Amino acid sequence: MKQNEGIIKLLENNLKQDERLIRDGILFKNKIIELALKYDEKLLDKLLEESKLKECFFIKINDFLIFNLDKFIKFISNKDFLPDSYTSFSINIGLMINQKYFSENKDVILAWPYKECILEGGQEKADEKRSEIFFNEILAPDEIDRLLDQKVLTKFKLINSHGEHKVLTFSEKDNYIIKGNNLLVLHTIKDKFNKKVKLIYIDPPFNTGNDDFNYNDKFNHSTWLTFMKNRLEIAYGFLKDDGVIFVHVDDNEHAYLKVLMDEIFETENFISTIAVRSSTPSGTKTKHKDKTIIKQKDLILCYKKKDIQIYPQYIRKEIWDSHFNYYVDKEKEIVDSFLKIVIKKGLLPENSKLSDFDIDNPVHRKFYLENAEFICQTQSHKNNELKEKSRQLKDKVLFINKGTENELMFYNGRQLTPLSNSINEVIYNGRIENDISILLCDFWSDIDFQNTQNEGGISFPSAKKPEMLLMRLLNLVTKKGDLVMDFFLGSGTTCAVAHKMGRQYIGIEQLDYGKNGAVNRLKNVINGDSSGISQIVDWKGGGGFIYFELKKSNQYFIEKIEKAKNEEEILKIWEDMKKQAFLSYRIDPKLFDTNLIEFNTLLLNQQKTLLSECLDVNNLYVNYSEIEDLQYENSKEDIELNKRFYGK
Repeated sequence: MKQNEGIIKLLENNLKQDERLIRDGILFKNKIIELALKYDEKLLDKLLEESKLKECFFIKINDFLIFNLDKFIKFISNKDFLPDSYTSFSINIGLMINQKYFSENKDVILAWPYKECILEGGQEKADEKRSEIFFNEILAPDEIDRLLDQKVLTKFKLINSHGEHKVLTFSEKDNYIIKGNNLLVLHTIKDKFNKKVKLIYIDPPFNTGNDDFNYNDKFNHSTWLTFMKNRLEIAYGFLKDDGVIFVHVDDNEHAYLKVLMDEIFETENFISTIAVRSSTPSGTKTKHKDKTIIKQKDLILCYKKKDIQIYPQYIRKEIWDSHFNYYVDKEKEIVDSFLKIVIKKGLLPENSKLSDFDIDNPVHRKFYLENAEFICQTQSHKNNELKEKSRQLKDKVLFINKGTENELMFYNGRQLTPLSNSINEVIYNGRIENDISILLCDFWSDIDFQNTQNEGGISFPSAKKPEMLLMRLLNLVTKKGDLVMDFFLGSGTTCAVAHKMGRQYIGIEQLDYGKNGAVNRLKNVINGDSSGISQIVDWKGGGGFIYFELKKSNQYFIEKIEKAKNEEEILKIWEDMKKQAFLSYRIDPKLFDTNLIEFNTLLLNQQKTLLSECLDVNNLYVNYSEIEDLQYENSKEDIELNKRFYGK
């Protein structure tokens, strides 16, 4: 390696210009390798700036430069390169092969069948099953790009407290509810909302076999991972640099999803897994308690894009903390017993115990809130000099910076900490109040999941999430005016809460829940819905949102096929398809008609499958590039609104 000393120094100086590769002032080998394995554009551009590095790590084939990844990895991994660097993760434990971490081995990845495919996930009803459609199997790569092109938007309407209206224009502050396949909607709006979303919350199907992920069982697990990968990869681009994503799951898929999200969002951007108590062990849930451990929690995976600002959340203490047993008389600079003071004030009778002090008693509560700066507990302090001074004062209080924001108090060698330090905003009796609090960490046991059925004025299946949960997540990382997104909108909880809290929102939903869907729920919110968090945030109604859909092409026939109840309906759909649908190039309609007798012998589900396969899946929806094509019959109004929405 000595003959390469010049290259080593040159490469080291080159890489130090990329702040992503520095940790504690030292180049971080594992990060360099991680980015190289991803063919990171910024890293490769930086290497190409130096002619010697370009010559060393790139191969010229015809007029193309090819990055020699193997050579670069071997060079970086050599013990003579950056001997003082982090050659392993300084704070993590990892699995190794031949003294190399998995992150250094490009052959070790989370893999599953169809990982690199595109799964449309085009269900229309929550209770329908369908077979997987992996588009890479039936479309060429350039056709997949076309599948994910921007789509024509239609059925625009502005909904507010005065009813439904025509949409005339769009603003940067609009709220949107979009009906359509969420993967295709995300690709449709990605340019408009790139790096603008502060928070994404999704509650995807848990893949339990009893939820909305109704695909056949052959590749159910791998299908779910592909389904999520497609959507999480595109979702990443929507987040602002200080954006955060929350994904609500349970133990069925949590472990693999964590690894998948580590890959997409990068391991160092993992924040936490929040455990939420979502049920209580009672009734039929305990039927198999002798054979399994009863599920009582959901999990919320939390990742940041790059940076994050957390606004700490608190819950109210339920009983008086007996550690707060001192009362400081600041004028006399002496300490008395808190219990003695409350008895003297007539708040408790003689011979009471401190545990008799009731924080729910209005009189007691008024007293401790008004006197929070005088009620104290003691704790140790590292400054030995101050501790010794306070001991010398015996029963007197030692004050440092008295009367200022930086005031400190010491008593008999220990620091006095006032109750006012533990007073924060909490929810008490349905209102936001200042009170004694406990910092919320990664276990939330206080949210009621059991009585949410009719929140928002709609009766939704058991999967509906409580508004309190979404309020807490929004409070944790957003402020008023921030943009929130949910592309598994379901009953509309995320957008309902965002609306009540003054956040902008985008909601995407493809399943049809009819009168119990998100649009009806948001209409109720606009008209002053009093359920959920309404009392807490003093919600009185108002505001509005814009609704639109992806314009269907072959998707129209797919839905008709799925809804068909008998052979006669199937044959009628086939006749309509021959006249109006885009049929696959592999299909000869005349040959199909010739074999109708054989087709009629199939079971209804087999007929549906065969008829669906006759459709060109590249034309499920109408692409924006073809908006003025007369065959799609787009109105002048829709054409103009599409141009305004896309800014074209």
